[in-house]
Parts: sequence; C-alpha cells; structure tokens
Amino acid sequence: MPAKPMPTEPMPTEPASTGLRRHIAALPLVDHHVHASLASPVTRGQFETLITESDRPLPAGVTQFDSQIGFAIRRHCAPLLGLPPHASADAYWAARSERTPEELSDLFLAAAGVSDWLLDTGFKSDELLSPDTLAERLPARFSEIVRLETVLEGVAPSSSAARLADDFRTALAGATASAVGLKSIIAYRYGFDFAPARPSAEEVERAAGAWLRDIAAGAPARVTDPVLLRMALWTGVDTGLPLQLHAGYGDPDLDLRRCDPLLLMPWLKEIEGSGTDVVLLHCYPFQRNAGFLAQVFPHVYFDVGLGVNYTGAASTAVVAESLELAPFTKVLYSSDAWGPPELHHLGAVLWRRGMSRALGGWVEEGEWSEADAVRVATMIGRTNAQRLYGLPDA
Repeated sequence: MPAKPMPTEPMPTEPASTGLRRHIAALPLVDHHVHASLASPVTRGQFETLITESDRPLPAGVTQFDSQIGFAIRRHCAPLLGLPPHASADAYWAARSERTPEELSDLFLAAAGVSDWLLDTGFKSDELLSPDTLAERLPARFSEIVRLETVLEGVAPSSSAARLADDFRTALAGATASAVGLKSIIAYRYGFDFAPARPSAEEVERAAGAWLRDIAAGAPARVTDPVLLRMALWTGVDTGLPLQLHAGYGDPDLDLRRCDPLLLMPWLKEIEGSGTDVVLLHCYPFQRNAGFLAQVFPHVYFDVGLGVNYTGAASTAVVAESLELAPFTKVLYSSDAWGPPELHHLGAVLWRRGMSRALGGWVEEGEWSEADAVRVATMIGRTNAQRLYGLPDA
C-alpha cells in the first residue's frame, strides 16, 4: 500500500480586516475640533488636573493616573518617551519632565498622524502655544475655529446696549475672515433648553443694558444671559459657516442634564434651510441621541471626541455607538485636546483602535466588505471634515 501522505498544517491566513486596520493606522486624520498644546511646564499636580474635566483639587492620596485616561496615557504615550507600555506613573512623570513643552508638543502631535488641526482659539489661548508656532514646528495645516462668546465678550466693554448687536456682527465678520468654522458654548453658559426663535432687537437691547451695567460695576465680561447667547448663536447662523456646539460631558461649570442635544430640536427646526450646518461635539453620554439628530436633520453632524479620551480602554464601545444611526457621511473625528499634548496623540490612537475593532469585526463576520469599511473610515477620519469645512486635500 502506498504510504499515506503526512497531514500538513493549514497555511496561516491574515484576518479579512488586515488591510482595513493598516489603512486606519496610516490614515491622515482631520482633527476638526481641538485646541493647542501647553506653552509652559506644569507640575504633576497641574498635569493631573488637566487630564480630568474637574476643576477641583484631588483629595489627598488620590491620583488621576488611576483612571481610564491615566491608564491610557501609560499604555499609549509611555512608549513615545522611551518607556515600556504600562510604565508606572512615577516613571512616566520623570521621563516627561526631561522634555520642554515644545519638545513634548512636537513628539505627541506628530505621532497623532493628523494632517489638519482645526483650532478653537477662544479658551485660555495665552496658556498655549500659538497656531503660528505650531505651524512652524509641525508638518500639518492649522485652521481657526472662532468662539462666538469670546468675540462677544471682547466687544462688550467698549459697546453700548443699542450698538452691541451691530458691534458684535462687525467684530465677528473680522474674526472669521480666514476661519473655517464657529463654536458656541451655550451648553455651558445656559443649556440647550433655550427659546429657539431669534431674539428681537428690543430683547437684545434690554439684556445688553443689564449686562453692560454689570460690567461697568466691575463684573467680569462673561456672557450668560440667554437672550444674548441666542443673539450670538443666530448671528453665527447668519455667517453660513459650520457651527460647532459643545454637547454632553464637560467640566462642572455645566449642568449635564441640560446638555442633551435632543433639547436642541426646536432650534434645529428653526434654522433648517438656513444653509448653516450644526456640528454636535463630544456628546457623551448622549452619543446615540446625537446620532439620531444627525440621521433626521440634513444639517446636523456630530462626533464623540472628548468622550473617547476620557473613556480610555472602554472607548471602543463609544466609537461603535457613534456608528449606529447616523449616515456615515455625518460623523467626524476630533480629539478636543487642550493643554497636555498627550491628549492630541491619545485621541487619535483610541479613535483608530475603536474604528479598527468595530469595522474590522463587521468585516470578519461578513457583514461588511473591506472596501466599504475602508471608505467609511476615510470619510469619518478625513473627507467628511474636508467637505464640511471646505478644506483642500493635500
């Protein structure tokens, strides 16, 4: 009898999603909502405050490194400092402290693989590297997002109740001459349960008079009156620029109960047909509500930016939930990093990981083709923002 052939081991095969994962890893991202990185060194205590949304000091014996974002920094940022993944917090801080703020910014921002950063310059910009400095140091493009409330607060001290609306409109036109979009923090200053209609000139003048009297008496020029916030929002709509709105999770200055984007439905209906697109930022834990709004309103887009960094290893579920309802042409990528440049890098790392796992799983299950998954990842990571903000493809 002829000898039986020896059984052979099956040749190993790559997962069906291998090409997708490689594509996502190499995809040049557009971070459509982000801030600059720190310009000055910080203490460890300051750093730990900056990797949480709390503005309160930590209790004795508590470290922010013992959190999802702290673990994610030790896992994904430590190797860039020459440390092994999961290096201790003490080792991480010692290695980080050997570098200047500029060196840290160069290291982490370059590693993020971002081709375009759309910078919100309206929050504590004096503590951050300037857009010009970043542009000189990094091979990426930097565009500006103008914050409505910051422009209004800059105008107020030299204006009058009767002129405030016109002065604001003029100042906003100047501020947005080269900007690609606008941002509002009405969620922080009041909430989304505001009256949806455009306020009348008489309402604005009355509210402006009260605000300006407070400023003259020594109060800070911080706009919180809902009439003035609505005026700023509607003036932003009139520009036709994409209008970003912080939604959901943030620091204790907001009332999270009033930051559910579903509360915006009456206003979204009011501005439908205006030609202005609205971009809901972050949205956690309301990302499914934001996905619903992006599905039913042609002029609504959203991302899950801030929630991705702060949920760390659990962020895969947040990214996957952003893909449930909305058309994939309506979802964007952002990190919302402010300050520590680790956050600029970490946002990209965690988003790429979440997209690879979510889309890769569907490809391997045969639910999606790899070509479709590559196309969707590219839309969300890059081309949706290019289309929305009118960015060139270079």
